[in-house]
Amino acid sequence: MKTIIAAYSQDLSGLTLRSALRSVSAATTQLQEQLRSFMQLLSILQWIFSFLVMGLAFLMVFICLFFTHLWPISALYLSWVLLDWDTPETGGRRSEWVRNCSVWNYFRDYFPIQLVKTHNLPPGRNYIIGSHPHGILCIGAFCNFVTESTGFSQKFPGIRPHLTTLTGNFRLPILREYMMSGGLCPVNRKSIGYALSQKGRGNAVVIVVGGAAESLSCQPGVTNLILSNRRGFVRLALEHGADLVPSYSFGETDLYQQVHFTEGSLLHAAQHRFQKLFGFAPCFFYGRGLTSPQSKGFIPYSRPITTVIGEPVTVPQIQDPSPEIVDRYHNMYKCSLLRLFHENKTKHGLGENAELRIL
Repeated sequence: MKTIIAAYSQDLSGLTLRSALRSVSAATTQLQEQLRSFMQLLSILQWIFSFLVMGLAFLMVFICLFFTHLWPISALYLSWVLLDWDTPETGGRRSEWVRNCSVWNYFRDYFPIQLVKTHNLPPGRNYIIGSHPHGILCIGAFCNFVTESTGFSQKFPGIRPHLTTLTGNFRLPILREYMMSGGLCPVNRKSIGYALSQKGRGNAVVIVVGGAAESLSCQPGVTNLILSNRRGFVRLALEHGADLVPSYSFGETDLYQQVHFTEGSLLHAAQHRFQKLFGFAPCFFYGRGLTSPQSKGFIPYSRPITTVIGEPVTVPQIQDPSPEIVDRYHNMYKCSLLRLFHENKTKHGLGENAELRIL
């Protein structure tokens, strides 16, 4: 009898130990998951602060410092900016440390975001990559082309991406340094021309073709692109002999809800007028809040984005291309983009009947 009781007690002790270990393991896993979610949310917050607040915040700080005994700080930085004024348009200051920083892995995993390669981009050529759609904040384009979290350099060895953005962003203090470190450059002829003619081969200038005007029509489930009258990027490609490459970020328009004003209304007209004057549109949008996914705020919804890079359109170098030649290659680019969309739409959340409208 004593032997039986001892054996039973030993089994019970073993079961208790195993149960305790399982509980500890489950608690550890839950804690790790909570920490991972917190870090992902933190990475999104720092990104929103950086690109929506940082520039204006530091501008106000430097202006205020001018009226204190710390005015030499502002004076020195202003002197630096004046001396460094042309750097954003002449290659910038790319930092591989910033591009490979681990914070971008949390940023990528929050949605998550992935980059899909369909064709090789030989490093012996230069490229203009058209990024579609704009969405509200171009999150897919930023993650894939400004950071290495989705493995751009591994997928396209020898290719250096340069995502373009509004020139005015490079006039804001501190923000300009931050953007240049990721390889961002102004979306103007001088900057793009420098990247395609003065930096050798293997450069890919990424242009969000639809721009601010396209952001005004952004809403979940809508696949409208502003492209029909956007030919400047094609002309630049011809002038520099850079191949045209379409890319499409499936899910980009699902990250925010936008408040749309009735066409013809005063607020709708004011939005478009502001966009024409200043180059960006004052969108009224919302996502999830900080406390929970059900609350409302400025944090994007956690929904997957898949950026697919398509087949390059080979472009000859023509110093002064005629409008007919520009139209020809513009149409070739549109056909390549449409083919990319229809070949991949059902793989990435859209139905078989989904259409891409080019306006």
